[in-house]
Amino acid sequence: MTLATEPPRFAEPFELVDGTRRPSLRESRELFNNLTLREIRGKYKRTALGHMWSLINPLAVMLMYTLVFAVILKSKPDKGHPSGLNLYALFLMSGLVPWAFFSNALTSGMSSLVANANLLKKVYFRRDVIVGATVASFFVTFGIEMGVLTAALLAFGGMPLPWLPLVVVMMFALAVFALGISLIFSVVNVYFRDVEHLSSLLLLLWFYLTPVVYPMNLVVQATSHRREIFGVEIPLLFLYRCNPMERFVAVFRSLLYDNTWPDWSDAVFCIVAAVVALAIGSWVFGRFEGRVAEEL
Repeated sequence: MTLATEPPRFAEPFELVDGTRRPSLRESRELFNNLTLREIRGKYKRTALGHMWSLINPLAVMLMYTLVFAVILKSKPDKGHPSGLNLYALFLMSGLVPWAFFSNALTSGMSSLVANANLLKKVYFRRDVIVGATVASFFVTFGIEMGVLTAALLAFGGMPLPWLPLVVVMMFALAVFALGISLIFSVVNVYFRDVEHLSSLLLLLWFYLTPVVYPMNLVVQATSHRREIFGVEIPLLFLYRCNPMERFVAVFRSLLYDNTWPDWSDAVFCIVAAVVALAIGSWVFGRFEGRVAEEL
């Protein structure tokens, strides 16, 4: 594969830069595959347990949240309908596994350009391939964790198997959404390194604004009373549900924990959010990637 020289000037998306055409996604497929494999192999390099950590980490988090919210705070989500499941740990994992993928993909994708600064300074290729490969490597872990979760749901009486095709579709939709957001923040992080430090606080706030560790009915109850500011009613529940990750968690919970069709509006919202995030992310990244190596 031939790599062109780094373009010396600011580039518009998809334009010719000093006679060098921006490689297409098809032409960058081999590089994408190699970078993805590198990320997968290097994630737990020189560790005794290797990729077992991809299962140990979510299980440890599940135990901690179960202890705090189910045992100490006595959080009791509704029984799964029609699955009949009534186990907080499975309720938690049905939302925590998708959230963990999104959070990890965004955090690593955002810092991927800075982490590969030496490579970017040497040769020219599509910079978004690095971000995509980072997200793809976490998608592999996401698939493994979903497989383990499916087995656990079956073991405790759930029946998620008929819904797995839709689960896979929503997994890809979530990956597209994570990629779109990662593209935006990865290129912004090159110019403003504070973004990487601020992101941990924003993700923590985003996590608690998403019903992962608590059931949605608590939010409905808390927002059932009218809230007014200067005589203007504030639609708190509507604002809360504008969070795309709330919709993704609701869809995954319906398919995995409840074993039923998700609300069609939630599914449509997720698909639209994924497409819009990718479109905006691709445009922003393409608009500013021309000076990435120079800024690094």
